[in-house]
Amino acid sequence: MIMFIFVFTDNQLIDMAREGDPKAFCDLYDQSRESMYRYAFYKLGSREDAEDAVQDCVLDAWRQIRNLRSSEAFKTWIFRILSGCCNRKIKSLIREREKIEAAAQTQMTESANDTPVKPGTKRPDGAEEHDQISTLTESLDLSKALQTLSDQERDVVLLSVVGGFTSAEVGHMTGLTAGGVRSKLSRSLKKMRGCLEERSVQ
Repeated sequence: MIMFIFVFTDNQLIDMAREGDPKAFCDLYDQSRESMYRYAFYKLGSREDAEDAVQDCVLDAWRQIRNLRSSEAFKTWIFRILSGCCNRKIKSLIREREKIEAAAQTQMTESANDTPVKPGTKRPDGAEEHDQISTLTESLDLSKALQTLSDQERDVVLLSVVGGFTSAEVGHMTGLTAGGVRSKLSRSLKKMRGCLEERSVQ
């Protein structure tokens, strides 16, 4: 018995996805899944946060797939959605971190007014939280170089280096010309190198 296996082109898969075919959409997502995760991870600096952002992106993309006008623009389109999801995640993380730091500072201030802790006794309330914040701060140092960049500069670096997009594709997503992307990428990488060199001598 002869079995025929049909292989759809990307354009066909996109047309099928726009018609509501979930398997076609999943096949398209699978093609970009790894680069999407790397982009989110380097932008957010956390595996869990990156996974959350990619998941939010996939859900948003599935809801909006009917609005995709050009079949050839799927990858740039879904990365624009991912960039927006990452930016929302960053704002949420900043708000959460500010709340944690404020709470820990309040607890440490209250503890400072109590009787000094003798050796071998339990540490004052708030000390453990302070250590957790210190650990968090140290982990964020790994992304300090990227954080010295503007949002647009950071996207240019991540889309070019991690996403693997051409200068023209990055320009389409960021509103820059291809030449502008190359120029901004060069300046951004130079700025990052300077930051890393400064931190290495500290």
